[in-house]
Amino acid sequence: MAYELSKLRNIGISAHIDSGKTTLTERILFFCDKIHAIHEVRGKDGVGATMDSMELEKERGITIASAATSVQWKDTPINIIDTPGHVDFTIEVERSLRVLDGGILVLCSVAGVQSQSITVDRQLKRYKVPRVAFVNKCDRTGANPYKVKDQLREKLNLNAVMIQVPIGLEEKHEGAIDLVEMKAYYFDADERHGVRVEDIPADLLDEANEKREELLDAASMFDDNIMELMMEGEDVPSDMLNAAIRKGVLALELCPVFVGSAYKNKGVQALLDGVTNYLPCPTDVENVALDLDNEEKEVVLESKDDAKTVALGFKLEDGQFGQLTYVRVYQGMLKKGGELINVRTQKKFKVGRLVRMHSNNMEDITEAQAGDIVALFGVECASGDTFCHPDLNYSLTSMYVPNAVISLSINPVDKSASDKMAKALNRFTKEDPTFRTFVDKESNETIISGMGELHLEVYIERMKREYGAVVETGAPQVAYRETITQPAEFNYTHKKQSGGSGQYGRVAGIMEPNTEENYTFVNEIKGGSIPTEYIPSCDKGFQDSMTKGHLIGFPVEGIKMTINDGQYHQVDSSDKAFQIAARGAFKEAYMKANPCILEPIMKVTLEGPAEFQGNLFGLVNQRRGMILGSSEEGSSCVVEAEVPLSEMFGFSTVLRSSTQGKAEFSMEVAKYAPVPKGISDELMRKYEEEKKSNN
Repeated sequence: MAYELSKLRNIGISAHIDSGKTTLTERILFFCDKIHAIHEVRGKDGVGATMDSMELEKERGITIASAATSVQWKDTPINIIDTPGHVDFTIEVERSLRVLDGGILVLCSVAGVQSQSITVDRQLKRYKVPRVAFVNKCDRTGANPYKVKDQLREKLNLNAVMIQVPIGLEEKHEGAIDLVEMKAYYFDADERHGVRVEDIPADLLDEANEKREELLDAASMFDDNIMELMMEGEDVPSDMLNAAIRKGVLALELCPVFVGSAYKNKGVQALLDGVTNYLPCPTDVENVALDLDNEEKEVVLESKDDAKTVALGFKLEDGQFGQLTYVRVYQGMLKKGGELINVRTQKKFKVGRLVRMHSNNMEDITEAQAGDIVALFGVECASGDTFCHPDLNYSLTSMYVPNAVISLSINPVDKSASDKMAKALNRFTKEDPTFRTFVDKESNETIISGMGELHLEVYIERMKREYGAVVETGAPQVAYRETITQPAEFNYTHKKQSGGSGQYGRVAGIMEPNTEENYTFVNEIKGGSIPTEYIPSCDKGFQDSMTKGHLIGFPVEGIKMTINDGQYHQVDSSDKAFQIAARGAFKEAYMKANPCILEPIMKVTLEGPAEFQGNLFGLVNQRRGMILGSSEEGSSCVVEAEVPLSEMFGFSTVLRSSTQGKAEFSMEVAKYAPVPKGISDELMRKYEEEKKSNN
């Protein structure tokens, strides 16, 4: 299906959890004739919302993976990505925003701007995504769209302006007045295209005129002609006003606010008109790639079908027909049978099956135009890979990927679960860069890490449902380190005689704390007391010793090893003998050098309503934390602190309950610091017990 590029819209729907985002998407599908029945989000009718295709999503009533779908509104083709609103699924939001041209920010008319709305807005700003706002749930008790508009200005610093005035609120909500056309729109709930257009009711005329003046004032900043017409008392034509609003939106300097109730089918059609009128088409947005053959020089991509193809694989899924890769085409065309190269792996491949997605249903197509979002089958790739015409070597800067903050050990319950778990982990790590896995060499346990407890819970549940892999989970674990606090000398001899050639090597020198580097080796041997060929053996023996400390078995860091003397035997000395001697010397010096345990200290940023600032301080202080500073912005506050990672497990749950779910936190490793003596003694006691039980 060919279409004018200027008509195409690639949009994302982002919001705080429970703002009605998936319900809104469901209604958009309904009004665009994509579905013929509407289902509730939590799947109470046994079906669940169309966009929530994962069983787990229908049950929990939260959107976990952003499903893509294509619809047509009047003469405008629209690709929609439905994104998760939960903080643990931020990577899905980041991914979809990377490939979108415009966004709809959904807000609840009662709760207003919430913590995840702030996070989502920050992400929209990071990727410079123009947006419109939809104030949903205007039929709820306590609905106040004007309060939400003010919060958009105060909390998100957006130039928000009403484009509609609600006709009635709470149970009296019937529709909205369009401030561009100055007409009243009534939405008949049960009809697919039931919109009645009437004159503005007399009791709302003054309010409508006042709000239109505000809209004209905001729009006049983008068109001097509007200013002149206003000064002359002339009427401003709708086309001129729409063009000025669009200009402001594309410049990220205006955010039109729509009102309605998706659940009651009110306001959705007007919002779709707003998407058409105000959000950008692919040619309105500048996308750049890095030319890897020219010192990563930035190249502006052209949304033209006749240019050489550049596309981004932004999401992977395992479908019943193999791996499905969601792709945004930035330049040129994707054609079935065409040849492309994966820039990361430098492997060429032919485009096999090409499909357009509708939630979890698909339509086979033969080509995709520049600017389109489609999916490919059978391409070996990872999330964030760039696909190019073989003549190009361009890379689209990959999505920002936050660091994982929580780890758990998982153990399969039996051998068959072990094989299934391996398959599941292989798939999950490919499709989600924030989900990581490795095997702990000591315990031989598989460790998974991710963005939060719910994030890991969902993957454990998916392992069970999709692969039949039942696993037991351990307690969350901290990555401790060990180091020394004072210098210590060593003089160690390794001697072994047991018939035939023996083993002999003596190593002497000094071990010192090293603040500059993790490990430094200095050779001060004079006169050949250790032959040159055995010096690397000593170095290797020391480095091997650092992989596992003698206090609690964690890696050692911050050590300088200097060898200044030694002895060898003409027959019995060998590479192996000096490695063993070095390991013995390391242990001897280590225990004399006053070793200590280091723990990761996290820089934690807490954000929430100012009324909860005291609670936030309290939560930090209860966790051996140190407050670095705090600031207030409008009705929000930000607290910055340093807290040991070991004290942060279960924190997201505690934070939500302490702040009515209105605060959020982010954290990253700031430094490693010594563990207090009481905790250090307890860690060593547990380590010794584990060693005994393993022997």
